[in-house]
Order: sequence, then C-alpha cells, then structure tokens
Amino acid sequence: MSRELKEVVGVVFKRQKYHEADLLAKIMTKNDGIITMLARGALKPKSKLGASLLNFSFGTYVISTTGQGLSSLRTFKNVRQFDGLFSDLEKSAYASFILDLVDHAFIEYQNLGKYYDLAEFALSRINAGEDAEMITQIVQMQLLAAYGVEPELRHCVFCQRDQGQFDYSIKQGGILCNRHYYADPERLHLKPKETALLRTIALLPFERLGEIEINLETKKATRQAIDRIYQETIDLNLKTKKFLDELNLLG
Repeated sequence: MSRELKEVVGVVFKRQKYHEADLLAKIMTKNDGIITMLARGALKPKSKLGASLLNFSFGTYVISTTGQGLSSLRTFKNVRQFDGLFSDLEKSAYASFILDLVDHAFIEYQNLGKYYDLAEFALSRINAGEDAEMITQIVQMQLLAAYGVEPELRHCVFCQRDQGQFDYSIKQGGILCNRHYYADPERLHLKPKETALLRTIALLPFERLGEIEINLETKKATRQAIDRIYQETIDLNLKTKKFLDELNLLG
C-alpha cells in the first residue's frame, strides 16, 4: 500500500521511547481517529520533534501514512500546549483518563466524529480550571454509546414515563420509574436528584452546558454509579483510572 503525506490536527496524549533516540506518540484527531506516529530521532538533543510531542500538545502534524499501522512524523506547525493540564497533576490525571477512554472505544484510524469534539471540550474546560470530576463524568456517560452500551435515560425502560422519580438499573439498561422499581431489586438505589444528574449529563448536548456546581455528596454518588455501570457493562481495566482513584483517595 502506498504512503502519502497528510496533515492531521489533534492532541498528543501518549508517548514512549522507541529504540535509542526515537519516540512513538499517539495523537487523537477528529477525521483520522487515533494515530500512532513514529518520530525518528526525536530524543536527540538537537531534534525539534520531541518538544512537539509532549503530552497535551495540540497542533498540526505532517505524517507519512498508509492509513493503517504506524505513521511517520515528518514535521509540525502551530503546536501549542494545554499548559494547565501539563503542569497540574490532578488535571493531568483526569485528562489522561478521558483520552484513554476514547482510545479504547475506537480502533486506529476510525473517525471519532462527535466524540472528538466531546474530548476537546473536556480538555479545554478542565484546562480552564472547571470542575474536572464533573467534566469527566459527562464524558463517561456520553461515551457509553461509543462502547455499544448506550443506556435508556430519556424515559422508563418499561412504561416510557419521562417525569417523576427514577432509579438506574444496570440489569435493565436504563432508568426505572418508581412504579417499576420492583423489576430490579439490585438497582443502584440512587436518590432522585442523583438519577436526575446522570440523565442531565448524559442527554444534554455538552456545548450547552454552563457552569457546573454540584455538591460533593451528589458527585460522589454519581461517580460510584458510573463506576459500577462501566465495571458491569464494559469491564475496562485502565491504569489511568486506577491512578485517578488513588488521587481521589488522597484528596
């Protein structure tokens, strides 16, 4: 298969040493998906490539690619960083987890579509100092569809009621109104306002989200609920999630 030179715009989110002086870097792009770039000589003292491949660097990268497998980085332009993410351990941990979730939801070179916009929105808001945990919960709930397990949150899975009190059922794949709680004794037993928050962050277009102010008790409850949803429907085992959990325990 022939190679072509191509410009891609995106965010670098993983890098590792390859051979003595080379780097492998993963970049999230909208139209070309997740790409792994080989940057030859990037670790040499005089190379300009290395600085363009720091985590959370954003810009235009010129690659030689066949549209599958490793691509080769040739040059770059207009690269800048999400400085707030790079310099703050907690922000960095949330951002790394978000990008790891996107990475595992798609195969390489698969168009990310709206999920690229979702991830970029999240990085920008966290970088600006907004509530990183709630931004992450929004991404987690809206990304479930990309994993093929989108829950029914618009109305009760049994009777289609969309007003009243609801709880979440992993077994039934969505919300239950209080008339149908009996259908799942092991439902999450969330308070109505906690279920309402899950519905809001999953269904409301992220670009319409204003300032987020949620109390710690509610955030903790929805975090635990989302963790259970992911564990019991997707069963990911991400190092970035473990690190984030450790940070939350320390905090």
